[in-house]
Parts: sequence; structure tokens; C-alpha cells
Amino acid sequence: MAQNDKDKVNPLWGGRFVNAADDIMQRINASIDVDRHMANQDITSSLAHVQMLGACGIIEVGEAEQISQGLIKIQAEIEAGEFEFTPEREDIHMHVEARLHVLIGPVAGKLHTARSRNDQVVTDFRLWLREALTQRVQQIRELQRALVRRAEEYKDAILPGLTHLQTAQPVTFGHHLLAFVEMLERDAGRLSDANTRLNECPLGAAALAGTAFPIDREQTAKALGFERPMANSLDAVSSRDFALEALSASVICAVHLSRLADEMVYWTSTGIGFGVFSDRFSTGSSIMPQKRNPDAAELVRAKTGRISGAFQSLVLVLKGLPLAYSKDMQEDKEPVFDTMYTLDLCLTVMTGLVGDIKMDREKMAIAAGGGFSTATDLADWLVREAGKTFREAHHIAGSLVAMAETLGIGLEQLELKQMQSIAPEIRAEIFDVLSSQNSANSRTSYGGTAPSQVQIQIDKWKTRL
Repeated sequence: MAQNDKDKVNPLWGGRFVNAADDIMQRINASIDVDRHMANQDITSSLAHVQMLGACGIIEVGEAEQISQGLIKIQAEIEAGEFEFTPEREDIHMHVEARLHVLIGPVAGKLHTARSRNDQVVTDFRLWLREALTQRVQQIRELQRALVRRAEEYKDAILPGLTHLQTAQPVTFGHHLLAFVEMLERDAGRLSDANTRLNECPLGAAALAGTAFPIDREQTAKALGFERPMANSLDAVSSRDFALEALSASVICAVHLSRLADEMVYWTSTGIGFGVFSDRFSTGSSIMPQKRNPDAAELVRAKTGRISGAFQSLVLVLKGLPLAYSKDMQEDKEPVFDTMYTLDLCLTVMTGLVGDIKMDREKMAIAAGGGFSTATDLADWLVREAGKTFREAHHIAGSLVAMAETLGIGLEQLELKQMQSIAPEIRAEIFDVLSSQNSANSRTSYGGTAPSQVQIQIDKWKTRL
């Protein structure tokens, strides 16, 4: 073999191999384009590791300090954009170690004592994801605050509540917005729970069996902010359920964002006209000058599929893998990174959309009064005031709806004598419950849509957020 071919043999396993890998092997094996995003976490975990090696007497304290200073210099180079990444050094760990050799010489080789890339990479991954999940929860809180502000602004505005996309009962717009605040609270809880469970330290598990060196795993775990070291070395290097759980929680959050985005597309559609976005959150058409398109909301809606696909991708990577580590796991980070970046964008966009949209109270109120939306209030009145069972009242209300529909008028436009022809017990007071505003105002049960109840929930969320 020519000397230049020998030079291409990977230095991590050059003692076993004498020939260089094929170019296509290097292409499929390299992960640097993905795991370079964990550069900061890789330096952080290496610093904790080398300081522990020095404290335990596994390497000399002076050597540990020399390696630490080299790592800090590399970190500065990466942050300044001065660090060179190349596919030949397949991952972030090899890049850091190779650069460390250039900076401090052969002592750099002692950094990897008592660890493997297996425990190193999953430690970096957990550190990265822990930070990302914390940031996503903070963004959820910002979106919740934006929703609460708009809910208070529109706490008494009426719009039609829908089931099956058919007019059902009048609700307040503030109440409608608070429904998403509740959903997002559960999303924040799921992401936080995932963060709590992943907060164990794999470092020190080495390749799969632990190490014979007298390391202090409690020290590295504490230095990296983990609750504890993982108790089983096989589990430590092979488990990726922490990533699956984060993706699962992210999918659910994305679904909630998509539902809110879809509502916004509906509200701002020409045929509905409940709301409008400003120029800041709208786009136009290249051919139709009148168009104002809710592209941002539509894209948030679409990106749910991307996040859902990431979850499915990782499920299929992990299904059936034997213990402990397999190279398949190199495919674990890209879907997680993409999901966290996508969720970051979607949460930021939705916060902007919530703050930007302007709703038309009059159009919403008119629509809320249509579709015989107070028929349930009529039935409730018959139960309370006329002593009917609800089934009897439901039948009477349905008959009155049919009458009004035949006449082409609303329930509130029927004459008293017309109503009494169906149910003689009806009195003039029934008209008090046939306005959409009164209907919404009457829903004062806990969690109901009445403005008084909405304000109670707003005050609760203001305190919590």
C-alpha cells in the first residue's frame, strides 16, 4: 500500500486496519454534518471527563489542565466560526480530538481514557436535548401569554361554537383561545417530563460494559448537571427512549399548533371573514392582486407532518436493535435536531400570529346568532320553566327549529303564538334566552364560556404564567 493510502487509515483503529476505507464507505459512515450541532456539548462533556480523570489520579493533574485548556481553545474556535469541519474525520468527537493533538501534542491521546464514543455521543445528545426541551417549554409559555392577552381582549366577543363544522352554540372568543392555553399547558408538561427522565448521565459506561479504571461517575454526572449516573452500562449506551419521548411530546404539541393554525386559516378565509392578518403575517399572489394569504399559518399546519415523520423514523431505526450499540443509532440525532428546530420555528410563528390577528366582533356576533344556535337554550328553558323532561324539551325545540327553517327566519323571530302552537306552556320570557349574547352569558358553570368564567380563568393564567 502506498504511503498516502496508509495516511488515510483512520487513526482511531489504525492498529487493526491497514487499508483505507472506500470513499463511499466514508460517505455513509460520516455524521459530522449532523453532530457538529453538538460541538459545544462535546467540549462540555470532555471537560467534565478530563477533570474527573485528573481528580481520580488516572492522569496527572497537570495533564488534565493542559487538555482542558486545549478544549477551551477549540470551543472558542468553534464559536468564532474558525474551526474546520471535514468529512474525513467522521464525527464531532474525532474532529475535537484531532485538533487537540495539533494544539497540545501526544498528551491529547489521554482524553479518551476510560470512555468510548458510545457513552460520549449519548451524553452529548442528552445534554443537547435537555437544553432544547427547556427552550421549547419557554416558548410555549410565551405563546400561552400571547393567547391569554388576546383572550382578555375578546373575553365577551361572541362567535359560533362549532361541532362537525356546524353551528352548535354561541361561545366567547376569549373562551375559545383559552382552550389552546390548556392544551399547551399539557404540552409543556409532557416536554418537561421527558426532560426529567432523560436527565441521567451515561458517561462512564464506556463501550457497553463500564471500565476498569477507578472513575468517579458521580463527579461527572454532577459536573454536567445530571441527577445521577445511569445504573446499567448496557442501558446507558443503547437506550434512545429519551429521544422518542421528546419526539412524541413534540408531535402532540405540533398537532395542537396545527389545530390553532387551521382555525386561523378558517377565520381569515374570504367566506368567513372573522379575522384578518396584517401585512407582517400575510403574503400576496403573483397573479391575483386582491389576495391576502395566511401562508404562515398554513406552513405551521403542514410542518406537523414533518415532526410526525421524525418520530416514525426513529421508531423504525430502534425497532429490533439488539443490545448494546449498533451504528443504526447514528440516525437518531437528525430527526430529533430537525424536530426541535421545526418546533422552535412553529412556536415562534404562532406567537406572532396570535398577537397579530385582528378579529371582527360584529361579523362573529352575527354568525353566532345564525344556525339556530340558541335551540339548546330554548330546550333548557322548557326544562327549567315549563317542567318538561329534557327529551320532551328537545323534541319541542326541534319542532320550533323546523318551523323557523320553513319560514326562513331565526328562532328569535318567531311570534309567541307560533311557539305556543307547538308548546302552549311557552311564555314571552323565552325570548330572553334566544339571543346569542345571553346564551353565552348564561354558561356560568365552572369552565364554561360566560365572560365571568373566562375572566376567572384569565386571572388564574396570569398568575401561573
